[in-house]
Amino acid sequence: MSKLYGETAIENAELEAFENRTRERKYTIEFTCPEFTCVCPRSGFPDFASIYIRYVPDKFCVELKSLKLYINKFRNEKVFHEDVTNRILDDLVKLLDPWEIEVVGDFNVRGNIKTVITSKHAK
Repeated sequence: MSKLYGETAIENAELEAFENRTRERKYTIEFTCPEFTCVCPRSGFPDFASIYIRYVPDKFCVELKSLKLYINKFRNEKVFHEDVTNRILDDLVKLLDPWEIEVVGDFNVRGNIKTVITSKHAK
């Protein structure tokens, strides 16, 4: 069976940036990704979260479709909450080199424990 076009798009996803055209002032960009999923590397059970991204761009902004596909790449990946939140931050810092950025992984309750990971970077 051949892959669906969405599966192929997610597999080949790469974050993309475009030039910030409003560099005369600092401003904030915020994204909410409420349908984030990954897999617990210990149990194999799915983890669900909302990922919140807030950044102040310098020279570049992230392109939204590339961000959507990048976020969806984690859906079958076995990764700890702490690692995935910091990896998203690291990848965005590498791509954008923003003035400041914060990524919050707000994971759904599982086993009576709620986890929220906040990772920050500033120049």
